[in-house]
Amino acid sequence: MEQPQSRRSHGTIFRRREQLEWNAETFRILSIDGGGIKGILPAAVLSECERRFLNGGSAASYFDMVAGTSTGGIVALGLSTGMRAAEVLDIYLSHGATIFPKGWTPPFAIGRAAKTFYGFARDLSVYRYDREPLERALRDCFGNRTLGDVDLRLNIPTFDGFNEVNVLKTPHHPDFRLDWREELVTVALATSAAPTFFLTYRNGTRHFADGGVWANNPAMLALVDALSCFDLDRHSVDMLSLGCGEQDLRMSDGQIKWGGMFHWRTIIETAMHLQSQNALGQAGLLIGRDRLLRVTTAPSLVPIAMDDFERARNELPGQAQRLVEENAERLEAFFDTERPKVTFYHGQRSPKSA
Repeated sequence: MEQPQSRRSHGTIFRRREQLEWNAETFRILSIDGGGIKGILPAAVLSECERRFLNGGSAASYFDMVAGTSTGGIVALGLSTGMRAAEVLDIYLSHGATIFPKGWTPPFAIGRAAKTFYGFARDLSVYRYDREPLERALRDCFGNRTLGDVDLRLNIPTFDGFNEVNVLKTPHHPDFRLDWREELVTVALATSAAPTFFLTYRNGTRHFADGGVWANNPAMLALVDALSCFDLDRHSVDMLSLGCGEQDLRMSDGQIKWGGMFHWRTIIETAMHLQSQNALGQAGLLIGRDRLLRVTTAPSLVPIAMDDFERARNELPGQAQRLVEENAERLEAFFDTERPKVTFYHGQRSPKSA
């Protein structure tokens, strides 16, 4: 029988982290929410910024740290390899229909009502999609590259089978020794293993589930990491936070009058939304809301589902263009100068291996 690895938290360092010197005037963070196929929105926002402000160049080199959860983690990982956001967006548009195929076909002939019932029952008890198309698309994109090979400081949340949180990080501080050997494909599949869509992701003796369960908006993860790793004035941090679209969450009559699992079956989406509000509120208190730009769509009573590729493809690129137009002046400020070159402390790119 396989023995599970020791808990990640068993390696916790019980001292204050030594802060590294930071010589630039500002520190810029890009934070990207989770949201399934709606990752088209942040990818399209960044792609439009590249077109308008960078003459089609890559947005990646204009941020000192990028945090991404689930689909946002996939966007972040793509940027970290030097891809343009436009190229990352093309992955979503090219593979979305295969990753999230429309409809469910039962293995036997039944009527429409029965099909609806069985489909609902299946969604309650079994994962909905095969991970193989997603894994194949990621392997084609990332190959065998690891977190130690990329060009950006990264924070990618997930959680493991011990039911404790994990933030997979590049080795941008000497303390970060655990993750630099992890393949980007492993990191992407670990952070995006949405429990209702896919099986937990198994890697060796570890089982991972989606980071969106606890940190769908990773803004505070990145901010805490930046302030603990580097000798920064918190008021010198600028953050661009990209969402995948808001929805208007209101308690239904059934939730108010009856409660119970049936009426609160959307509690996961509610928790993700409230966690995002909390992360933005905390980050704004620390750095000032004038240094935090949140870009996402307005709440909708008919939101796009996280696996609705057709609506996401048809609606989100246009919405991204409008968002960039509405926020053009503040967005352009994030793309005025390239950021200092990244230093890693472990792996092939560390000074010790040079």
